[in-house]
Amino acid sequence: MPKVDVYDIKGKKVSDIDLKEEIFGIVPNESLVHSVLVNYLANQRQGTQSTKTRAEVSGGGKKPWKQKETGRARQGSTRAPQWIKGGIALGPKPRLYSYKVNKKEKRLAIKSLLSSKVAENELVVVDKLAFNEIKTKNMVNALTNLKVEGKALILLPEKNENVQKSARNIEGVKTSLVNTINVYDLLKYTKLVVTLDTIKKLEEVYA
Repeated sequence: MPKVDVYDIKGKKVSDIDLKEEIFGIVPNESLVHSVLVNYLANQRQGTQSTKTRAEVSGGGKKPWKQKETGRARQGSTRAPQWIKGGIALGPKPRLYSYKVNKKEKRLAIKSLLSSKVAENELVVVDKLAFNEIKTKNMVNALTNLKVEGKALILLPEKNENVQKSARNIEGVKTSLVNTINVYDLLKYTKLVVTLDTIKKLEEVYA
């Protein structure tokens, strides 16, 4: 059973906590994480790109020259792809890129990444994260005290306007909720900052 230190907002160790083996101590499934990540990125695509075919461009209602005796190649329409301002052959059209992945696979991918964070000492546990006002400086000081550098994802059990708005202007820092967590954010952000309430909520959701 993995054990990690718990710090207060000033960066002082206050206790430690045992994490559930089945969520924070499994062997990461890298191939599954990759497939779920590909699915997530595919689902973000709008698929609105479009080009006009020869049937959609204007002009070309008349044969540009007669079929024979001109010495030039036969042409039926100036809307053909080889003409300037002609239609595009085999160009992209609007389509849906999204597809579904099994819910159990998504959950296992999340648990694989949570376990990786613990194994690589990239999980920072805080006893509580609460501010009396919305102030970026408060969050900067807290992250500095916790020695969190670079890209960091702050995972909250529920909405907390003071925390979320205090972090939104810090470059490389993002806040997210347990019920909206995804593999892309877990891979993108090096450090994962969680509270004791977040740990409890994760163990409830992914048990």
